[in-house]
Amino acid sequence: MAKSNKTTTDPALSKQPAASAAQQDLMIEDADPVQLPENAFRELGADEQYRPMMHPARDYREVTPYSVTMGLILCVIFSAAAAYLGLKVGQVFEAAIPIAIIAVGLSGALGRKNALGENVIIQSIGACSGVIVAGAIFTLPALYILQATYPEISVNFLQIFLSSLLGGVLGILFFIPFRKYFVKDMHGKYPFPEATATTQVLASGQTAGKEGGSQAKVLVIASLIGGLYDYIVETFSLWAGTLQTTVFHWGQVIEEKTKLVMSCNTSAAVLGLGYIIGLRYAFIITAGSLFVWWVIIPLMGTYGNTDIQAMTSQEIFSNYARMIGIGGIAMAGVLGIIKSWPIIRQAVGLAGREFKGSQSTARPVRWQWDISMKHIVFFIAIALVAVLLFFWFGVIHVWWQALVAWVVVAIIAFLFTTVAANAIAIVGSNPVSGMTLMTLIIASAIFVAIGLKGSSGIVASMVIGGVVCTALSMAGGFVTDLKVGYWLGSTPRKQETWKFLGTLVSAATVGGVILVLNKVYGFAGENALVAPQANAMAKVIEPLMMGGDTPWILYLTGVVLALLLNWLGVPALAFCLGMFIPLGLNVPLLVGGAVAVAPQTAQAQVNQLDAEINIIPDKVTPTDNGVRLQIVIMGIPGTSQRIDGIDLNIGSKLIKATDIDGVDFERYFQFEDTGVQVIEVDFPFKGTLPRTATLTFHTEKGDVTAPARQ
Repeated sequence: MAKSNKTTTDPALSKQPAASAAQQDLMIEDADPVQLPENAFRELGADEQYRPMMHPARDYREVTPYSVTMGLILCVIFSAAAAYLGLKVGQVFEAAIPIAIIAVGLSGALGRKNALGENVIIQSIGACSGVIVAGAIFTLPALYILQATYPEISVNFLQIFLSSLLGGVLGILFFIPFRKYFVKDMHGKYPFPEATATTQVLASGQTAGKEGGSQAKVLVIASLIGGLYDYIVETFSLWAGTLQTTVFHWGQVIEEKTKLVMSCNTSAAVLGLGYIIGLRYAFIITAGSLFVWWVIIPLMGTYGNTDIQAMTSQEIFSNYARMIGIGGIAMAGVLGIIKSWPIIRQAVGLAGREFKGSQSTARPVRWQWDISMKHIVFFIAIALVAVLLFFWFGVIHVWWQALVAWVVVAIIAFLFTTVAANAIAIVGSNPVSGMTLMTLIIASAIFVAIGLKGSSGIVASMVIGGVVCTALSMAGGFVTDLKVGYWLGSTPRKQETWKFLGTLVSAATVGGVILVLNKVYGFAGENALVAPQANAMAKVIEPLMMGGDTPWILYLTGVVLALLLNWLGVPALAFCLGMFIPLGLNVPLLVGGAVAVAPQTAQAQVNQLDAEINIIPDKVTPTDNGVRLQIVIMGIPGTSQRIDGIDLNIGSKLIKATDIDGVDFERYFQFEDTGVQVIEVDFPFKGTLPRTATLTFHTEKGDVTAPARQ
């Protein structure tokens, strides 16, 4: 990005006192880099600062008619797409990465210069789609599912819209006080997998506009091919949408005698979702599914009572086996709170100090400028009052029962906010369904105790569950947006402010999409949308509210299984979610994940062949002329490698080595049977070698970079 000498002109900033000396030191640094700094993804040293790509003290185009309009358009498109896919297979794809690719491609195609700030806003607004959709479709379609059994249940657009909107607003407001903790204070401590990928896509637009355009082109072409393929399959039925072993006689015999079946959905959408999820989580989800279908269902079909033995494998799954998955999903939510409790305490303390405010008159740097804590508390109060009025006038209609529901929502949504953010920061996956299931069980037990049950209790529980689910989904997604902004240098206040507009548009879109999908496909009956999470919610809520038999034994079995998985280090939520989702929708996830990892493995092998050596720093010794590094180099046994030069990189300084083992470079090193060589390299550098220093070996096969010290 070209250097800009324009100082901050935002009116709100101009009213604030002058910057501190430390901030002024940061302001006078060099021009904007065209790539992410070396310390973007690692922990910082004691006196080290992170300098984002957009200078913290300068003003950039961020919120413009172009960025807001494009963000809203993409928000609508991806909300509709994510809602359909989520209700079909139970997995909502995260929209941040494809939206970032489109933003970079469009800015390049339209010739917009210095568009990084605008692209961050486009991504932030557009990403509301995935998080709002997840909150809505995991809960609210359960009302339509139960409506088939209890016709007196009614649901309308306003309930869906307000549940999504108010939940999204609460998620934004509850997370903002924790932004500095997760995004700034924990720099380099969390991997942020999705935010990392999104940031790299947006940053690539600064040096490779054509590359960003080509990425967008690939995305559009892939979407057209996948859409055309699914259209042909659904419309002309050239082959089955789901392949099953029971279509063959031998498969029917095996299913009848052992309850063993195998199925695989042929949809391009599901295969693509596996590609996005990646092999690791696709494997864990599929393993959970296979555990149910190949172990639990055959055992139940063989050793269960006569009624169970007479059932098909699908009936055993629907009525019994998947309940174990529900218990595991709920327990995964509890484990999330327990693991995140220290984070909750630290983040609440930080938010409390921010609210009290220090007496410092230093102006916050643009890059760290949030909506003020006093305003946040005020807005939270308004949002909570709106939620209470919605519950009272729109859902429950009894004041004191609405008040109880309001208290449950406020407490649980706040406690789970950090759980959701922590999960996204570590693994990029939000356990929102597990946390919502636990919320439903707790809320339903409380509602029954206060006399709110039957069909009215079902509606109240599901709408309230929708508010909580959307709040948690938003909190988890918002930490990704703000981390992207931190790495690139956008203004948090602008991301936070315009996130509300994206939430409004996405809530309206998903409400309309759910109504349309209910009319076109339906959520109950033959050929209905699977909506696995909503079906899980319906299965849990119905016996609690209607006085039926609740399968507590199966739920407790899932709880024990989740605890065992957690002890073994297996992600309990992913495994138990696989236990709940039909097998046919999980197997293609594994195929898609394998397709994703294949080119990565091939590229890694190419890189290894190109470099052919690994570098391990061993010892640093001061000399009269500088410093001597003893380095272990490892290569392929029986081969040789020529080293043409070695550079020592310390910050922006590049120091070339004077010799290697006391002689000049451009010499070959022979790797014997062990494949190991120890060399000594001299550099004209005086002083203590920082731990952030790196070495670059120039070899005949390419450059290899490694840390300069242990």
